[in-house]
Amino acid sequence: MSQTNLCFIGAGFHATTNIYPSVIEAGANIKAIATRSIERSSLALKRFGSEGTPYDNYKKMLTNEECDGVVVVAQPGDHYSLVMDCIQAGKNVFVEKPLGMTEQEARELADAAAKAGVLLMVGFMKRFAPAYAKLKELITKKELGEVRSFEVRFAVNSTPFCKNDEEFIKFAAIHIVDLIRYLFGEVVAVKGFKNSQQSNISQSISIKFENGVVGSLYFSGMTAWSRESENVLVTFENGYAFADELNKLTIHQSQRFPEEPWKSLDEKDSVFTPSASPMSGTLRDLYLRGFVGELKHFIECCQLGQQPISNGRDNVQTMALCDRILLDLKKTE
Repeated sequence: MSQTNLCFIGAGFHATTNIYPSVIEAGANIKAIATRSIERSSLALKRFGSEGTPYDNYKKMLTNEECDGVVVVAQPGDHYSLVMDCIQAGKNVFVEKPLGMTEQEARELADAAAKAGVLLMVGFMKRFAPAYAKLKELITKKELGEVRSFEVRFAVNSTPFCKNDEEFIKFAAIHIVDLIRYLFGEVVAVKGFKNSQQSNISQSISIKFENGVVGSLYFSGMTAWSRESENVLVTFENGYAFADELNKLTIHQSQRFPEEPWKSLDEKDSVFTPSASPMSGTLRDLYLRGFVGELKHFIECCQLGQQPISNGRDNVQTMALCDRILLDLKKTE
């Protein structure tokens, strides 16, 4: 297959730190960049070794450039209009979360993409993180039996970019909200409690899924968590799996016969970790967090004309769950 050509809207911190390097590692070509400043667009192209065209007007780029897809990494409140313009220009789109600020906006964009016959993918990179991909495989193949319950912790200093509970859920914790849908399916019941004060977020949420799985989410957006942290513990019928900080997955297979487990060596722990050395470089982080994986997936979908895993239609359900969580949290005010 020929190299995939992508155009970009946005060149902020997240884009230049995570998305552009991942696109290059995934094997695509940066054909053009549009920001509000032609100088900024030119500097971004130069920084990533591209001979593409700079723009200070993304609509001109959409009109002038032939490409396989457009990557949108802008301010969340701008995503709806930017993505809609890309769709109406007949372009495949990869957009950072959130896709729209509400379930309704997400649905309108998904409908527009379907009508235009273009691909629409949302950047939920945790689906492509190796630790969570292995966890999904365990659940699907039922290697430890059926899932019974889960616990998730996500804590980060979100105070610089989240002013309240809604922004925290839709700008930060949305990745975890999407991940639990991806792992366990659709939700039938939500109960939330909070102890938030403006930008200092404290939330505890209990959830039940259609398949009977129950679990809890612990979310904290406080300056106390200057060291971002996340882990996922899943209890199965015959063991458990613990994904810790995206770089370690422990799978415990419990004994399956009635003898006391201390009488034998039949229980088993498997620990999966990445190789780590001074030669790892920054790309290790981009692989483990799922950024390279999600961009590779988008490129492949553009080449083959296949719907992405985290497509616009699927994202409607993630936004609906975000809105549902927020509605229940509001009841505790």
